[in-house]
Amino acid sequence: MEFKHKPIMVNEILSGLNINPDGIYLDCTIGGAGHSKEILKRLSNKGMLIGIDKDIEAINVCKERLKDYKNVVLVKSDFKDIESVLNKLNIECLDGVLIDLGVSSYQLDNPDRGFSFRFDSKLDMRMDKTQKLSAYDVVNTYSKQHLTRILAEYGEEEYASSIANNIVKNRPIETTKQLANIIEKSMPTKVVYKRNGAHKKTFQAIRIEVNKELDKLFETVNMLITKLKKGGRMAVLTFHSLEDKIIKNAFKINSTGCLCPPKTPICICGHKQTINLINKKPITASPQEQIENPRSTSAKLRIIEKI
Repeated sequence: MEFKHKPIMVNEILSGLNINPDGIYLDCTIGGAGHSKEILKRLSNKGMLIGIDKDIEAINVCKERLKDYKNVVLVKSDFKDIESVLNKLNIECLDGVLIDLGVSSYQLDNPDRGFSFRFDSKLDMRMDKTQKLSAYDVVNTYSKQHLTRILAEYGEEEYASSIANNIVKNRPIETTKQLANIIEKSMPTKVVYKRNGAHKKTFQAIRIEVNKELDKLFETVNMLITKLKKGGRMAVLTFHSLEDKIIKNAFKINSTGCLCPPKTPICICGHKQTINLINKKPITASPQEQIENPRSTSAKLRIIEKI
């Protein structure tokens, strides 16, 4: 299957990053290289792009798609390990960082990857196919209590307890269709018909758990801010409220000076502002892009600049 992924808000991201032709840029989740290729087009021979992805299929595709560029380094790694990657490459400072937290269209549309309820495929959902934990393991080995917590916390699913209870009762569950059917039977019929995809919240929650998508996200963003040069930019694309809340909080703290309680007469925390918010409210895709690429409808873009 061809690795297809239509990059979201390309123009907004390129404008937000304010590309320095001689700069060093980091794409933490390179996917199909849609954003990265546009960044590379704007770099001189002195510039450099580092592309990270934990999906080896994405890395292999990017090697082919970016083969004409000599100033690109591709590394198979989780973005949570980026500090180690940068140290190995002897990169101390960055001119720009892009973090696209969305699942690629290729991963969603490839039945073999087991991400989507649109296909009857084996439960998997691993972004990194070499890791042990898969959706099958989560669905078939986690306790009812653990499943309920994951569905409620990561999926914000109001029927989490009912779904978890029916999952445990119907084990073993082998495929995405089996799981989708159980989800539908765990909520009122009117809710199934009313919702735009009754299974989305549960599938999202399990995917987040499998790939530990929220683990160390806050810490990684804070670390990358320290790596930015003065005037360097960071752009982050999120696709659900849990991700956006973490990014918003990280940017808020770093764009604020004193963090002492309001009634503290003098600052004792010593915290200093390190960034400015380029956009105080998240940027969303244009109406036209949302029509052309429905997956852009939930995307939020936040951009900051190092001071």
